[in-house]
Order: sequence, then structure tokens, then C-alpha cells
Amino acid sequence: MTMETSGLPSDGPVEGRPVQHDPRSRGSRALAPIRALRPKQWIKNLLVFVAPAAAGTLSHKDVRAHTLWAFIAFCFVSSAIYLFNDLRDLESDRAHPKKRHRPLAAGILSPTLAIIEMIIFGAGGLVLSLVIPGAHLFIVLIIYVAINVAYALKLKQEPVVELACVASGFVLRAIAGGVAADAKLSVWFMLVVSFGALFIVTGKRLAELPRDGVEGEQRAVLRRYTKSFLESVITLSLTAMIVAYCLWAFTDTGLAGHAVGREVYIQLSIVPIILGSLWALRLLDGGEGGTPENLAYHDRFLQMCAIAWVALIAIGVYA
Repeated sequence: MTMETSGLPSDGPVEGRPVQHDPRSRGSRALAPIRALRPKQWIKNLLVFVAPAAAGTLSHKDVRAHTLWAFIAFCFVSSAIYLFNDLRDLESDRAHPKKRHRPLAAGILSPTLAIIEMIIFGAGGLVLSLVIPGAHLFIVLIIYVAINVAYALKLKQEPVVELACVASGFVLRAIAGGVAADAKLSVWFMLVVSFGALFIVTGKRLAELPRDGVEGEQRAVLRRYTKSFLESVITLSLTAMIVAYCLWAFTDTGLAGHAVGREVYIQLSIVPIILGSLWALRLLDGGEGGTPENLAYHDRFLQMCAIAWVALIAIGVYA
């Protein structure tokens, strides 16, 4: 942690240090508030659609509407959390080779405007969640905020615990989709998401470790991890995820129960899951997991696996 916990930063340079304006960070000031929301990371929020889609209810108009509201609410609240983190880590981000190009660290977005934006989006997301009958989505978002605030203030320094905190964001997104659509969440589905999230988060930490000729990420907690430990966690989580997926896909209480007569398509869905997982494992082992969202946007093989999986599930559950 690089800032005092007594408050958020002022508009001026931190501790008298001038802001380093790199040409690459001189984006339009008009777009700076949007860039600070990190819209590229909203791809994570697509997880809210998985539970209702797998339950076969996404074809219902009310379910689609509620799930869409849940997606928008999570985009708003998660962006508020990103702003909170950027405000907390402003000084260290300015000294970071990549993070210094973020709007706040680059000095093209003032902390005052960022605070206003954080409040609007955070409160807006919570209010939007109340559009859905019941307060279940609101509660999920409150838990998400509480975990992330605790992570930013203290838990990011604790090994293993910080992995669980970051992974919980993926799990809560999946739960949000279930509660928004009033869909029963299979225990196997929850295990798939949980271990899949742990796989992604641990791969990110592995990529952040210093390697030959490559400087590591500036995270204090990384000093308390070893490469062999993170590799073991990746192997364990990937194995558990695939086993849980097989049980979710092949049992009557899981996907197979929604695809009577079309179980073969659900069974075939294990193919893109395994191929995509092995491909991702190869990338993570090579230290390419530092920005998982970039892999989702740019890796064509992973995109093909995702499309194949969606197509097989759609045919099996909805055809």
C-alpha cells in the first residue's frame, strides 16, 4: 500500500513528485473519464449470463431483462471499484512502467473528478440492482464491494487470501446472474467457476513474478510466493475445474438435465473446454497471463473455443 488510509489523494502531485507525462499517456481529456472506468474489463461481467443460459431460461423475456440489468449494475459497480483502487494506488501507479499511463496516474483525470465518478457509478449500480424484484442482487453487489475494499485496504498483502479475494469477483458475477434470473445454481457449476477463477488469478500472479530479463510486477505480496507454489496451484485448480465441469455437464442435476434427448451436444462441450484450458495453461506457463482480458480479446484460439462451447450449449439446451 502506498497511500495513507486516512483519505484519498488530492488533485496535486503526490508528495511533491511531478506527474510524468509520457506521450503514450496523453489521451484525450474528454475520454479520460471513460478510460478510467476500464471498459475493457467489463468482459468479465458476461459471467452473469452463464447461469441463466445454462438453466435454459435466457429465452424468457423477463429473465433476459433481469440478467441485462445485472450485467449493467455489475459494470457500474466494478468500475467504481477500479476507480477506488486507482485513487488508493496513485503514487505507486505513477512509478509503474505501464500503470503510469492510466488517466489518473498520467494526470489527465483529476482525483476530484474520479471521486465524483466513483460515487455516481457505485451508487448508480447499487440502485440499478434494485430494479430486479427482491434484494438478492443488491446483497451480492454489497458483498463484492466489501471484499474489494477490504482487499485494497489490507488483504492484498496476504498471500493465498488475496488470491481468494480476486477470484471471488468472478464467483460473485456468476452468482449475480443466478439470483437475477432466479435460477438454481448447481454446486458443480459453482465449483467450475471457483476453480476456473483461481486458475486465472494464479496465472496472473505467475506472470507477474520476475523472470530472466523481465522485471516483475511491483506487488509486495509477490515476495511471499514462489514459482513452484503458483505452478502447483494452477495445476490443482485446472484439474479440479475440468473434473467439476464433467460432473456439471454429465449429471442430471447439471447441464444434461436441461438437454433431454440432446445430451450428446453437452457431452461434446467438454472438448472446447479441455482444448481451451490446455491452451490457456500453455500461455500462463509462458508468463502471458498478466492481462487475462487481453487474451480474451486477442487470442483467436481461445475465442474459437469459446464460440464452439457457446454453440454446443445453445444447441443442447435450446434447440
